[in-house]
Amino acid sequence: MAIGRIKFILIPSLLTITLVVLLGKNILPGSSHKISSDDQFQIVGSVAYLIRDEYVEEPNPTKTMDGAFRGLVDSLDILSSYLDAATVLRYEQRKDADLKDTGIVMFKTYNSFPVVIGIRENSPAEKAGIKVGESISVLNGRSTLPMSMLEINLLLKDKTTTPVQLKILKGTGAQIISVDRETIPQEPYSYAPARGTSGVLKVQRLYPPCVDMLKGKLVPTLKTKTKPLILDLRDCAEGDIEEAQRLLNVFMEDKKSGYFENRQGVVENLMLPGTAELEELPLIVWTNQATIGPAEAVAAVLKNHKKVKVIGLKTPGLVSKQRFISLNDGSGLLLTSAIFHLEKDMDFWEKGIEPDIKIDVEDMTSSAYLRAMQPLLAN
Repeated sequence: MAIGRIKFILIPSLLTITLVVLLGKNILPGSSHKISSDDQFQIVGSVAYLIRDEYVEEPNPTKTMDGAFRGLVDSLDILSSYLDAATVLRYEQRKDADLKDTGIVMFKTYNSFPVVIGIRENSPAEKAGIKVGESISVLNGRSTLPMSMLEINLLLKDKTTTPVQLKILKGTGAQIISVDRETIPQEPYSYAPARGTSGVLKVQRLYPPCVDMLKGKLVPTLKTKTKPLILDLRDCAEGDIEEAQRLLNVFMEDKKSGYFENRQGVVENLMLPGTAELEELPLIVWTNQATIGPAEAVAAVLKNHKKVKVIGLKTPGLVSKQRFISLNDGSGLLLTSAIFHLEKDMDFWEKGIEPDIKIDVEDMTSSAYLRAMQPLLAN
């Protein structure tokens, strides 16, 4: 009994101080998540003693620290996340081509239920009748309330085809739905012809070798085209910033197309130094609320620097660089270390892209996007 209590006091105290040091070096620039006085350290100690002495049962140190880590890290910003050991394995496998997926993209803020912001066309989620805007309160028997956005999106995928059990909040009630997992597209992009255009290039995931495949298979064909190419970035919520730079460099050349800034004010420019093979090809970009991260950076730079028209829905403004830190027990922290700026004094973080032509959220099909862009084609 005494040993358990000693662990409960020492582990939270030491790990809390460690976390404060780590977060002080990595949180968003301009953030106010700093310890302002010794009073806050005293509060942490007081809470630990009160739980030890007054709680009805002997506290479980592991369970208590898991909750403490989640609350501390997940409350920093939407993208920062504490991952337990099992979820770290999912994070390390996120780029695997053989992952089975539901087709759902979730958005979640701290201490709230996640909301569906994207559903891939012809996916298991679409077939199950899940709608954009619905909230999920339970996933496979676990409450989604304490989860981070990253964690819940990772849990929707798996190496197996085992269905996911979801409790969907609908109005004043709830409905439990089983959603299958299927193999996600092996190709990181797809291409299809579309009348009056040079076709629709849909990017599924911005991980290598996406751009190399584009350059080898599609770019030579597009070099002869003159009509607008549709760059479909809807539901593209995964990828690497480096691959986003390479995709941008296919369409434009610029020594500085935005920059990342960390808490210390250190700036890293988004460079596009290579030859743009399709610089003269007109573009139209499609977005929705699930155009997040690297794909969102592509859409923002094309709109701001190349004056490309954007059709769709406002994006969430979540372009950043992140640092993953492994902990000794197999768990880890994913911390936002720098945020993206299009230009100086132009805020983008959590503001996103305003489309030039907005789509009705009640009809976000490809057909609706094609209809909405007809005035652009006519001009």
